[in-house]
Amino acid sequence: MSGSQRRPHIPGRAGSGEQARARHLDTRRTFPPLPPRAEPGGTFALTWWGNAWVDALEDTALDPARLARGRAYADRGHVDAITVTPGRAVAYVHGSRPRPYRAELRLRPLSDGDWDRFLELAAARPEHMAALLDKDVPHALAAAVDLLPVVDDLVPECSCPDRAEPCKHAAALCYQTARLIDEDPFLLFLLRGRGEQELLADLTRRNATHAAAERTEAAGPALDTVPAREAFASTNRLPYPPPEFPAPEHPERPPSYPQAPGAPDPLALDLLATEAAARAHTLLTTGADPIAGLTPGRTRSASPRRTPAPGSPRRPAPCTPRCPAGPGAPPATSPARSRPGDKAAERRPRKGAGRREAGARADSTASRSWRRSGTRRPDPSTAPARP
Repeated sequence: MSGSQRRPHIPGRAGSGEQARARHLDTRRTFPPLPPRAEPGGTFALTWWGNAWVDALEDTALDPARLARGRAYADRGHVDAITVTPGRAVAYVHGSRPRPYRAELRLRPLSDGDWDRFLELAAARPEHMAALLDKDVPHALAAAVDLLPVVDDLVPECSCPDRAEPCKHAAALCYQTARLIDEDPFLLFLLRGRGEQELLADLTRRNATHAAAERTEAAGPALDTVPAREAFASTNRLPYPPPEFPAPEHPERPPSYPQAPGAPDPLALDLLATEAAARAHTLLTTGADPIAGLTPGRTRSASPRRTPAPGSPRRPAPCTPRCPAGPGAPPATSPARSRPGDKAAERRPRKGAGRREAGARADSTASRSWRRSGTRRPDPSTAPARP
């Protein structure tokens, strides 16, 4: 593969390097320089957490004049791109000199115990989850772990020769950071030590755990169970099934069958049902069939042939030697027979019929005369031939 060609991207699970870069981007965010404010001198933040950030800065400052000059720098857009990492915000601020100064704000990250308490409280309340996804910070969550800075929580630093805390450059950075936090509260969480993606993933996992626990509680208390091994090893045996129900004294009467066009005769159906009920009752009580000789151990295939009941369909007659040998064989010829009602065929004499009938009458008369005379009838084969 040449150096100019690139391998095609195959979607799938990210490797360890890509995951590390994603975590790095989640915990390191850089924001472009904010434009100058359209109305300088007004309220710097719009949300309650943004104003709380500004109040923490102003309560910490010892010189109001430096705060006023830092606020003017922020209003005129003298702060370059701001990079935020866990516990730190860094930017270059342009002052009266040509070379900008490097200003920095440090904030104490929350401990693991504080984050566990914060995440459990947020995952247990659906309204808290909805508020965080909507870029809002509920007061109860912020107060649970001291999320917002208080006096002496913000530690400003600057490369300028001014040793005041904060100097005008650090104050300008703090005011611009308040504008960023005002728009995205997850930046405040990043300053406290957790990135947005990591925070949302942990909240999703904890929320699923809470939902599963609520479903289990709603399903009711767990029933008492016994392990299968203990059940099979127990000496207590199950009781035998109850005895069979006794046979009725008399067979039941069949239902009435309505008369319907095209349906079988209701009287024939009634007779068949009555006979079947009587035979079933006799077989149940005595163990033998009074008609077909059936027993409970015999099947229908072993029963003898019996006359079909009235109204039942007749079986086709067995095939005779005159039937065709196979599906494709021609039909066998049969002697011509006259159909009933054919008067022409009845009047028409058959060929040779009169001659055969006369010969039969003559033979019968000769046999009677020979028997009366007591002489033996000559053998026709030894008689002389007629001339």
